[in-house]
Amino acid sequence: MTKPFIFAFWMLIACGCLHAQQPAWQPSPGHKQVPIWPGAAPNARPVPGVEETGEGESLVAGRSWREVRNVSRPTMTVYSPKGRNTGAAVVVFPGGGYQLLAIDLEGTEVCDWLTSRGITCVLLKYRVPHTGPDWDKRCGCYRDTKSSMALEDAQRTVGLVRLNAAKWRVNPRKVGVLGFSAGAHLAVAVSTRFEQRLYPAVDAADKESCRPDFAVVLYSGRLWTRDDKFELSPFVTVTGKTPPTFLVHAEDDDVNSVNHSLVYYAALKKAGVPAEMHLYAQGGHAFGLRRTRLPITGWPQLAEKWLGTIGMISQ
Repeated sequence: MTKPFIFAFWMLIACGCLHAQQPAWQPSPGHKQVPIWPGAAPNARPVPGVEETGEGESLVAGRSWREVRNVSRPTMTVYSPKGRNTGAAVVVFPGGGYQLLAIDLEGTEVCDWLTSRGITCVLLKYRVPHTGPDWDKRCGCYRDTKSSMALEDAQRTVGLVRLNAAKWRVNPRKVGVLGFSAGAHLAVAVSTRFEQRLYPAVDAADKESCRPDFAVVLYSGRLWTRDDKFELSPFVTVTGKTPPTFLVHAEDDDVNSVNHSLVYYAALKKAGVPAEMHLYAQGGHAFGLRRTRLPITGWPQLAEKWLGTIGMISQ
């Protein structure tokens, strides 16, 4: 190996141009992620490699973001408010197409906001990849053809929050969910499929209700069936028991059409479920909470106001 080649090789490593594997994600000091299953997770399937973190392909509001890949051991990390405590708790589902998790953009940054408002945040690192519904050509819709591992993790975590409510200073009747993109679809899934868990009960947490008391759904996909029909997926069943829901979507979202939120909102209204939806002309996809000049990035203040109107926090 010549000296120029050796020099070039080490320069590639130094600048990060060789994408070496990075260790599994860890929360900031002072927070501990805890496995949500006491043993092996149910219906476990092999993943393509070990869990690792990396940098997202694009910038959001001029900044990079972190992604987590190959999650086979789901965990939750609890972020408690340091001052005022409203008693409300939110389980947060980062997006990533059920392939990876945008762990800071749609995870830890959300928890920083929630805890600053006196709300306990439980960040779920659910299993990926290939843990959500897939496109089924027979029905022209998304359905759970491979597995529902992400939904199993979500159901389990909502039960764990209620089981630990006293310990975490949470009101068990004020436990909600918040998700982005695929995580928003997961929030819809746990809001509409809570009557029966998808796995055999493991312990006392699974005797608690896994129905959220409210849901915040941002730029969801996998709800609208097909281009030629304005219909909700037949595998999403909305009833009068579906929790109050707050929706946000941009009309120029080129990943998940605004129709996904529109058909879900229509179904909520038809079932008599309290719902509030905010649509914006601009915003694109995966904006998280990062502030820009666009009005859509003011959604957290609207969501906080809505939480007050439904009695989850004081106004």
